[in-house]
Amino acid sequence: MPEGGVRPARVDFNDARLSDPAVRAVGDKIRSGVRLTQADGAALYRSIDLIGIGTLADAVNRAKNGDTVTFACNQHINPTNICTLRKTCTFCGYARLPKEEGAYRYTMDQVLEEAAHAADGLTKEWHIVGGLDMQAGLAYYQEMFRTLKSNFPHVHIKALTAVEIAHIARIEKMSWKDVLMALRDAGLDTMPGGGAETFSAAVRDQIAGKKLAGADYIGVHRAAHELGIRTNCTMLYGHVETIEERMEHLQMLRDLQDETAGFLAYIPLAYHPDDNVLGEALGRQGTSTSGVDDLKMLAVGRLFLDNFTHIKSHWIMVTQALSQVSLHFGVNDLEGTVVREKIYHAVGAHTPQGMTLDGLLQLIRGAGKIPTERDSFYNVIRTFETPAAEPAAV
Repeated sequence: MPEGGVRPARVDFNDARLSDPAVRAVGDKIRSGVRLTQADGAALYRSIDLIGIGTLADAVNRAKNGDTVTFACNQHINPTNICTLRKTCTFCGYARLPKEEGAYRYTMDQVLEEAAHAADGLTKEWHIVGGLDMQAGLAYYQEMFRTLKSNFPHVHIKALTAVEIAHIARIEKMSWKDVLMALRDAGLDTMPGGGAETFSAAVRDQIAGKKLAGADYIGVHRAAHELGIRTNCTMLYGHVETIEERMEHLQMLRDLQDETAGFLAYIPLAYHPDDNVLGEALGRQGTSTSGVDDLKMLAVGRLFLDNFTHIKSHWIMVTQALSQVSLHFGVNDLEGTVVREKIYHAVGAHTPQGMTLDGLLQLIRGAGKIPTERDSFYNVIRTFETPAAEPAAV
């Protein structure tokens, strides 16, 4: 297994907290250092022993990361919502056609206006993703990244999903690798993990028929890793996928991490059914994923993805309260300050569009954990004193 993905030598947990024999059997494997199979992960998803699953995930996380919970002071910038897949991604409520009401594409002045929050020095990372806009090709993003680096050289650029990279490659008639090299030269530092959805071809046919195939998502990330560009990875869950399809998705992520060790973190993303065609078809307007499933997604990710150090909870999608609980279900990293997020709020997320530093510190301390600001490569910037645990207003 690659360096950086090594399983901890010893994992301790209380067997009495494992009430389900299937969970106990997984616990025996973990204690013995035996790698979990897809069948093991499926058994965990099907088990009602939530406390047992959490006990295992928490033990593995503590063995790797102790009680430290990291976060980045970051800001989301969504430069365009114009997207060629407007009519085919049935789970999206953000995208617009070029002449549709609400369609936008930022000018460089508007990008700088949005980025101006970084002037206070708190923001250390930009998370930049948007639609598949035919007028936002390689030159557009090269200019954007160079402009941002020129004005804010201290801020890391984490930008463009694998789907966006493949889109640029297609319209420019270039390879994925050549696009990535050109963007890296313009200032791209790392890539986010969005656009994975669920890798199953059957699922993608139903929710995003013309979107980049799962194998191609892996291919773009492999190309990035070979160029030294670290990336995150995700899974969109809670729509039409089966448990077996979840496990196949996790297997593909684990296999690439074995090969390249290029992933920084895994972030499961909860499907929101409001204001999109899929939610209407499923009759689930206003009904999001369950808290139990949200916690299982994180815990199973921690246990099956044994070659990942970092598992992140995206509080924008599952609420601050559930993200706080997740810190005892294998999570060691939280989405950061964000400032203003548009994509998930367009499909029904009712969480705030940003969180203050004080709010993040209170959330982490309220879980009895140690808040630690990190950079985009998970190097510690500063650790905050942790007073006695107090109720957190989340």
